[in-house]
This record gives sequence, C-alpha cells and structure tokens, in this order.
Amino acid sequence: MNFLSHYYFDLHTDNCYHILGIVLPDLLKNADKNIILHPEKLHHTDPDINSIIAGWNKHLAVDRYFHSSDFFIEHSHSLKKTLLPAIEGSPVKPFFLGHVALELIIDNLLLTTGKIQVDGFYAHLAGCKTAVINEFLTFSGLKDSSRFFRFFDDFKRSQYLHTYAETHQIAYALKRICMRIWQNPFTPQHESQMNQVLGNYRTLLLPDFMSIFEEIENKLIDI
Repeated sequence: MNFLSHYYFDLHTDNCYHILGIVLPDLLKNADKNIILHPEKLHHTDPDINSIIAGWNKHLAVDRYFHSSDFFIEHSHSLKKTLLPAIEGSPVKPFFLGHVALELIIDNLLLTTGKIQVDGFYAHLAGCKTAVINEFLTFSGLKDSSRFFRFFDDFKRSQYLHTYAETHQIAYALKRICMRIWQNPFTPQHESQMNQVLGNYRTLLLPDFMSIFEEIENKLIDI
C-alpha cells in the first residue's frame, strides 16, 4: 500500500512518531533504495522511538495482508493486462506497473471520497523532531542519514500527495515512481492513454474499494 492507505489505518492516532513509523519504510526506500533496516524487534529507552518501531511493524503487517489478498492479486493482474496496450514500447515491467497503479488509485479514492485529509498526514510529519528521527535511524544501524533527511525535507515541503486527489494526475504520479528505476519510462502518448485506462479502472473500483481496508482491519485485530 502507498502512504495515504497506510495512514488510513491510524487516522485517529495523535502520536506523530507512530504515523511516521507507518510510512517510514517507504520513505527510506524512496530516499535511497540501498537503505535496508530491520528495527522490527528493537526496543529503545525513548518511548517516541518505540512508537516509530511500532508504526514500522504496523506497516509491515498491512503490506503483508494487502499483497496476499485476493483483492490485490485480482486487481493488480487486471490492471497489468488493461495497461499493456497503453504502454506499448515502454521499458516498464507490466507487473510493477499494475502493482503501483492499483495503490495509487486506492489513494486517490480515499482522498476523493473524503475518507482522509492530506493536511492531517503532513501535520503529523511536521510534528516529528529531527533529533528523534535521527536517533531511530542510528539505533537501527544507518550510519549516514543525510540522504534520507534531504529527501524527507523535500517530501514535506512539496506535499505532492495532494496531487493524488486529481484523477488525471495518477499517470503522472505513476511516471514519477517509475523514473526511479527507468530513465524515460513513458512518452506523452503513453501518459495520455494511461490516464484514460486508470480513470476507467478507478470508476470500476469506486463502489467496493473499501472492502480491502475492512478485510485488513479485521486481520489487524488479531495481531
């Protein structure tokens, strides 16, 4: 799941460090794909750092349930097949495209149906102290956090998740993600055709997309 879908499961949490933890695995991956941390079983004397760890573990659980769900398997495969004609000639791997496109559509639906507000998410991130985050990263084994903080500061400043509410921007967001792996993933024609496909698939998912959140919430009760 993407940032806003992870945030949905903790909408009523007032602990900014827990909110940071539920998106931190993806933030780190986006900042530098070579950063690999495993703080899952660590325990710190600072409760704020333990809140980040708890959020991190929640992230892993949500992703595990999501990626093994029939919902994900069915719709990521369907999106992959539906998008194939639209990206003919693109270097992007179809499975990767179907996977990420589904997550972006779900984030868009959460926003456009009023299930979440982006401002609340960014307010939580803004409330986290750099010293606490740095201590968590050092405690987890990261020797140099400078690259992460450059990305994190830009992430907070740009607030680009607001664009996820604009259905015609989903293809652009998808391109941004693909550009981390492929230098020129899509032509303007690809983007135009993808926008049409993604808009149609969003309409298809709209009536029942919350079922995956209900399914995962029921599983989280048991952990």
